[in-house]
Amino acid sequence: MNSLWLDSDKKTNTFPALSHDIEADVCIIGAGIFGLTCAYYLSNLGFKVAVLEKDDIGEKTTGHTTAKITSQHSLFYDYLINSYGKKFASHYLEANEKAIENIKQIIDQEKIKCDFTYQNSYVYTTKKSELGRIKKEVSAVESLGFPCEFVTKVGLPFAIEGAICFKNQAQFHPLKYLDGLCKSITSHDGKIFTGTTVTNVEESMNYTYLISTNDASVKSKFVIVATHYPFINFPGMYFLKMYQSTSYIIAVDPKKTLFNGMYINDTNPIFSFRTAKYKGKELLLIGGGDHKTGQPSCYQDTYGILQQEAKKFYPDCEVLYRWNTRDCISLDKIPYIGSYSSTMPNVFVGTGFKKWGMTLSNVAANIVVDDICEKENKYADLFRPSRLKPIKNRDEMKNMLVQSTNSLVLDKFKSANISFDEIQTDSGSIIEINHEKVGIYKSPEGKIFAVKPMCTHLGCLLSWNDVDKTWDCPCHGSRFDYQGKNLYDPAFKDLEVYDLDDK
Repeated sequence: MNSLWLDSDKKTNTFPALSHDIEADVCIIGAGIFGLTCAYYLSNLGFKVAVLEKDDIGEKTTGHTTAKITSQHSLFYDYLINSYGKKFASHYLEANEKAIENIKQIIDQEKIKCDFTYQNSYVYTTKKSELGRIKKEVSAVESLGFPCEFVTKVGLPFAIEGAICFKNQAQFHPLKYLDGLCKSITSHDGKIFTGTTVTNVEESMNYTYLISTNDASVKSKFVIVATHYPFINFPGMYFLKMYQSTSYIIAVDPKKTLFNGMYINDTNPIFSFRTAKYKGKELLLIGGGDHKTGQPSCYQDTYGILQQEAKKFYPDCEVLYRWNTRDCISLDKIPYIGSYSSTMPNVFVGTGFKKWGMTLSNVAANIVVDDICEKENKYADLFRPSRLKPIKNRDEMKNMLVQSTNSLVLDKFKSANISFDEIQTDSGSIIEINHEKVGIYKSPEGKIFAVKPMCTHLGCLLSWNDVDKTWDCPCHGSRFDYQGKNLYDPAFKDLEVYDLDDK
């Protein structure tokens, strides 16, 4: 199923692929919310901007979000204070609150109709044993001078033990917002190209860069890598500093009047709730089912658990949409925003937004744009990619390194534990043919699809995702469909496809 946002967005803009060489002041790689927000600000400032997008506008992460605009990033501020101090936490909160104002200002200035509404945002718990964590977060946020509230009653159709409330947060339709940005960018002579895959970025003469695609190139002074997961491995080495998490969302018609507000709990199983407009009615969006991308998952633990939660409170509800998304998460939980690497002057990045990219994308765009304009940004040091602070989450770092080692080396030498005949229809697995690993998918009609199950990013052994019928990389989160077509970065090349008659 497509996401609600992608299915309900009536695009008024279409863009060609890049077919000839061009020059620009700034080349932006990626047309999600971060890339287009950068393009919006820069084109308004008079920069000659070119945006290159592999797919369609907002088709990947932005088009698969829950689209909450909030500075309440689950229970986060007690962690920030304990890890980095009150000043750091205060600036993080301030930066995100400013981003909410910025987004509303853009919407008003450009007259974008994107279903923007202010909402109260809540992190809640239904467990008495977790109430202490909520109250610690309330104390932490209050110590920063922000007016949060502890409440025991909210609009949810079930009882809670307590929640922390941030007022004046927001939600919107992300694709309608991107459409508005695109109109402004093109009205200021910005160029947007879709269906255009960037294959290389190399330094040219006098600190300019040549950005190569399959059919043409862009020469520019500045480059912004806005590809969700940075695809340039060296320098930067972001593949050692981040992992990807997959989460799932369903949109249901509850057949009843819904509540106001945005909600999320903080312990497993995690559930996120918000409403959305659809054909004159209010739908309920429920998110959850998180797991590290590439780990085995089943329907019951992903979409199934969300549907079960919906039916519990709205027995007559109808599931209209289901979709999933991948979020980049840094090991210290802080995004990477700023200079891509000290050895690549004038190249910038924004990534690792966790699950809060709607707000953090605006924070990132302002930091990068200020850097290009040689203007000091108050929040730049918080997110600097070159930071060398100790890794706070050593367990996650250890797990990531172990998984990468297994997938890059050890698993390739293990014998496959399943035979061709054991693979069910509409399912896939890795088998061995002539001592070589082959990824097999059997369609419901019995057609066989065979691929080389090695990620085209860094060569990790892929795993079969039986929920979405895809090949997923457990190292860095790349994804490919059962025919081998690349769907998600950091890989951008398709898998090698086998003709079984040749094996």
